[in-house]
Amino acid sequence: MTLTDLPATNGAEFARAEERTAHNYHPLPVVVAHAEGAWMTDVDGGRFLDLLAGYSALNFGHSHPALVAAAHAQLDKLTLTSRAFVHDQFADFCAALGDLCGKELVLPMNTGAEAVETAIKVARKWGYEVKGVPADRATIIVASGNFHGRTTTIVGFSDDPDARDGFGPFAPGFVTVPYGDLAALEAAIDETTVAVLIEPIQGEGGVVIPPEGYLRGIREACTRSNVLFAADEIQAGLGRTGRTFACDHEGVVPDIYILGKALGGGIVPVSAIVADRDVLGVLKPGQHGSTFGGNPLACAVGHTVVDMLATGDFQRRAEELSVLLRERLESMIGHGVVGVRVRGLWAGVDIDPAVGTGREVCEALMARGVLAKDTHGSTIRLAPPLVISAEDLSWGLDQLAAVVSA
Repeated sequence: MTLTDLPATNGAEFARAEERTAHNYHPLPVVVAHAEGAWMTDVDGGRFLDLLAGYSALNFGHSHPALVAAAHAQLDKLTLTSRAFVHDQFADFCAALGDLCGKELVLPMNTGAEAVETAIKVARKWGYEVKGVPADRATIIVASGNFHGRTTTIVGFSDDPDARDGFGPFAPGFVTVPYGDLAALEAAIDETTVAVLIEPIQGEGGVVIPPEGYLRGIREACTRSNVLFAADEIQAGLGRTGRTFACDHEGVVPDIYILGKALGGGIVPVSAIVADRDVLGVLKPGQHGSTFGGNPLACAVGHTVVDMLATGDFQRRAEELSVLLRERLESMIGHGVVGVRVRGLWAGVDIDPAVGTGREVCEALMARGVLAKDTHGSTIRLAPPLVISAEDLSWGLDQLAAVVSA
């Protein structure tokens, strides 16, 4: 697809954006001007069904009335104090999020990568002060195919060359094992291990779901060896999989929840790590912080997100629509699709190379009024807002079926 294929205003605006920005992304050539629910409208008035939901940051759809109202109300009162002072939204947000997770303490940050970095720091400090690991020898076990963010520490233990190459030297202290291989993980634990950092479902990897029992096995291994289990639920959590957290599918409670994306309701960046006092209590004033972390606007929106999740309605909706998503995608296997993985309203779809690349399929979907995103060449990810109607989801899947079978 070239810019000459696009309506005039959209093509011109996209070209302007590409000319004046660093090319750290390869966006589809659409310029969105308005969005509501599961639908987005571009600068030329074209409408598109959003099947990406901001990589799960928009679990509740665009411009959800309750979230917009919370943001508007807070904007008129107070937006930032820094953590030098306490504001009137802070305690309620932290208490509500801690209760949702069943944990005692909350440390709010902004982005998902910040939350992962925070968990790494906390796990290391816990290892030295509580477990008794010798100074500067702490190790953290991670999985192959992981995606936890793009800071230099995090890409240092990525095996994705696009994320990693050209950004070294990298921080030591990470041990990589194959994702889904419990025996390899257990064998990697030694006296220096302070944490296992795992995505319960690997989103960027193509919605890769581990074998049944994997998360339970990690929990048991960590408990046996006095190691923290840190679950990166940034994409998988907060209703996306049909449960509040993806770990809930195996009845597993990690020591540290790492949260982000949907926690900000698609309005502001909000992230957090949530753990009990014996873990998060290792931090003392001056040892970690963020000027904007836990700001009043973030807390007002985040608290509303927690209240919405507490009803269970969004989780149930994701689980119900998962049946439609799975049935329709599985019917495409052998007709342009070679494999699918579905958990809740989240799917990885492996495209037959004879059909084209994931990027080419997404461009063809865009031409039909559907927006999705490719990953790792031949896979596309589908993550519709949890507010999508069954009729709209079915229509979107019709477009996918038409593209891959053409």
